[in-house]
Amino acid sequence: MAQQGENRPDESSISPVERRNSLEKHLQQRPDPQELKDKHILLDTNAAPSLQSAAHELERQRATDNLKKGLEKRPDRDELVERNILPDSTAAPAIQGQQKELEKHMRADSLNEKISNRPKPEELVKEGILDPDEVPAKEP
Repeated sequence: MAQQGENRPDESSISPVERRNSLEKHLQQRPDPQELKDKHILLDTNAAPSLQSAAHELERQRATDNLKKGLEKRPDRDELVERNILPDSTAAPAIQGQQKELEKHMRADSLNEKISNRPKPEELVKEGILDPDEVPAKEP
């Protein structure tokens, strides 16, 4: 008999009135059902409880099907590169920004070199590319 008494919770430390007051206090602080639905603790459905799991599974399956359809319609990498959505680079994504900056500077250097080596208007007139009246006026 002593063993049965040891397995029971100790109820002597709290009176029934205190227990009821504590329970009422906790029930007053209990969140309302809409708050529990917003936190996804309760299912937000009008289906009977016996059908809620089936409805939830159907919703998951519908979402999976929509995702699969979207992935099937997704353009391949070559098309995205062709449309300038993805960069045409085999470099790691972490260094693609640096690669883009380097290409920009290389283009600028190439253009500056071509501008510095372009022929003078007088040479273009000698070669018959420009008419003498098309020669730009020199600035004072």
